[in-house]
Amino acid sequence: MARYAAYGAGRMGRGIAIAFAYAGHAIALIDSRRREPAAAARLRDEAFAEIRQSLEILAQLGAMDAGAIEAIAGRVQWVDAAGAPAALLAADMIFEGVPETLEAKREALAEIGRHCRAEAVVTSTTSSILVTQLAPLCVHPERFLNLHWLNPAYLIPVVELSMHPGTGTEAVERTRAAMTSIGKLPVVCGVAPGYIVPRLQALVMNEAARMIEEGVATAEEIDRATRYGLGLRFAAIGVVEFIDFGGADILHHASREMAGSIDAARYAAPPVIGRMMEEGRLGLKTGEGFYDYRGRDTGAYRRDVLGRTLSQVRDAGLWRPPAEDTLP
Repeated sequence: MARYAAYGAGRMGRGIAIAFAYAGHAIALIDSRRREPAAAARLRDEAFAEIRQSLEILAQLGAMDAGAIEAIAGRVQWVDAAGAPAALLAADMIFEGVPETLEAKREALAEIGRHCRAEAVVTSTTSSILVTQLAPLCVHPERFLNLHWLNPAYLIPVVELSMHPGTGTEAVERTRAAMTSIGKLPVVCGVAPGYIVPRLQALVMNEAARMIEEGVATAEEIDRATRYGLGLRFAAIGVVEFIDFGGADILHHASREMAGSIDAARYAAPPVIGRMMEEGRLGLKTGEGFYDYRGRDTGAYRRDVLGRTLSQVRDAGLWRPPAEDTLP
């Protein structure tokens, strides 16, 4: 039996299954609902068709050899509801991925708790329910945490970990190790709605929709600006790193102007930026910001940031060689 199990055979469960299978691991993809045989067979066929199609696209894009598709898909073990108890009992780590309702999560975590071993780590892929709301529903809350994958789960490296106060250190370390072993980049965030990525991207997406509504720019122009301006920048440098690189004073003044001209609530800078202004901790230019640059070779650091950014521009096919002298 597989050491890993995805409980819930929807889009997220399938993506997780691909991620583990691609990394060489057998994983049980468990259908959490009892169905009539014909319906169960249809869902199984649909799931494997999607898994193979995703792998075929990766092969077409040159990310893998097409000859490996069947071997990878073969590591995914389909398990119907009748076989779920045995698959859960065998798993060292279980990824709950049922629909985003508290009732569905309650039923899933209860079923998992009835059959999994006491030492198994259980995670929820929820994008909207706090880990502190789900932990009381678990038989072994010390082995439970939220693990938020970003779609497509087999492609995006970052996974967001959110623990409740009772989550054991061992469970966290085992989760980190498992994620790292399949090529993921675990990041930790507190008990807060939206984790890190969804909380940031919701603001950006809402603001883009507002600009279209207000006639500021078309959807096409906004997407061009975000792909090749905002996107290239933040693919090369982290958001907080970017604040330090330019200076907290720039964010402070820009926020003040946009708060006055667009919307005071949306663009008001948080108190931490005001405190940094008062303390003179403006970032790279003063040696301290969110990060500490004292004793660091700032010239080498600036070159590194430029190199990262240049790499993104080149990958986008937008970097040109210098113009030749055309004067006679």
